[in-house]
Amino acid sequence: MFTMKKPTRILSTAAACYILGLALPQTAAAVSDDDFNALKSTVEKMSQQMQDFQKTHQSDQQQIQDLQQKLGETQSLATNAVEKADAVALAQANPPRSALHNFTMVGDAEVQYGQAKGQFGTFSLADFAPIFLFRANDNILFEAGFDITLQNGQATGTTAQDNSYTHDSGSSTSVSMSFAQLDYLINDYATSVSGYMLLPLGTYSERGAGWLNKIPDSPLPVDFLPGAGVGTQLRGGVPVGESGQSISYAAYVVNGPSSTDGTANATTFDGDGNTVPNLDLGGNVGIQNSGNNANLNSQPSFGGRLGWFFPLKPHTDVELGVSGQSGHWSGSYLWSALVFDAAIHITPNFEIKGEYINTWQETSDLGSIQPNGWYVQTSYKLAGLDLDAPIVNDLELVERYDYANNALGSTSDRFTTGVIYYITNTLLLEGDYEWYKNRGLNAAGLPVSQFIVQLSYGF
Repeated sequence: MFTMKKPTRILSTAAACYILGLALPQTAAAVSDDDFNALKSTVEKMSQQMQDFQKTHQSDQQQIQDLQQKLGETQSLATNAVEKADAVALAQANPPRSALHNFTMVGDAEVQYGQAKGQFGTFSLADFAPIFLFRANDNILFEAGFDITLQNGQATGTTAQDNSYTHDSGSSTSVSMSFAQLDYLINDYATSVSGYMLLPLGTYSERGAGWLNKIPDSPLPVDFLPGAGVGTQLRGGVPVGESGQSISYAAYVVNGPSSTDGTANATTFDGDGNTVPNLDLGGNVGIQNSGNNANLNSQPSFGGRLGWFFPLKPHTDVELGVSGQSGHWSGSYLWSALVFDAAIHITPNFEIKGEYINTWQETSDLGSIQPNGWYVQTSYKLAGLDLDAPIVNDLELVERYDYANNALGSTSDRFTTGVIYYITNTLLLEGDYEWYKNRGLNAAGLPVSQFIVQLSYGF
């Protein structure tokens, strides 16, 4: 550093001037040997001091250079650390979008064995129901669900009267799409849904996957409701206060149900010549057999659900909901539905839930008919008994009562009792026994009782 060189130059100049002063002729007096030696010694000491000072100065300069180098290295490391931290933060804020990273498959599979009273027992169901989920970005999601089922093949023949129906022939695999919808997350409280959507009429259609149902078959009255429809929907939820309460909502417009034979008659005939309801709850997807894009009804259907969730304490809560749909089902004939649903959880081990379903259908031959029904289902996990019994703690008891009136002369009551063994949280062995009381038309041939065993796996 230039500031450290000034003292050295000053000392050197002073010493030189002093020596020159001694060398000049002295006119005042002569110098003795002692004085000369003393002066010489002083000059030598000063010279040695200057050399030591120069060495010290050089050492200081080296230390300063070392410190400057270390400071530069430290600043470089700090700069690199900041750059790396910024890069990590940027990567976390904008994760890589790869198809494999954002693609997920979930779903369930079931194998079922059953025996109705007076019939031979059989393995009656092998079902695989995958759900494919894809996340395009933070706001766009796509989901699609399918049912792949093994069943007996169709026998030859066209009617039951020509005696060509002898028995089922071979086997076949049916593949049906349960839903396929595009979801756009508008904000934390609203999501737009479009496509072939599960409809929020009650809660069973959206929460009744095979392994979640706890009973191998569906409640009877849910057959009066469409499970899915083609259209668009806005849904979401809003928190209420600080207690954990929330209000959920859904509003949608879909093509609506249609008729099997194109008329507004209440009934029609199946391939066996049996009288069956003419209402087709899942056959209006906007494309006719001719290939034309057209709704089978003069107007679409509008519907929605409003729900209230109220937690009383951890693992204890109440959920209530009301939902409905109204629109045309054949030409300008009206079809409407109203559903009340409720679910109560008391501790993690006890649950009670149910739905009341009422529908109205205008017909051209029977006027307005009103298919309706309801069910209530309870379940209790024996782990709530707090017993030191591993197998017992993995059991859950299930009971259900359901009732259905098709408004065409037939009613059915059914009582079901069952038990679930949790092999794992998602691998369930279910068994139940069912009693039926069927009245009216088409009651002949329906089971009086039956038992069903099902192995279910959710993934």
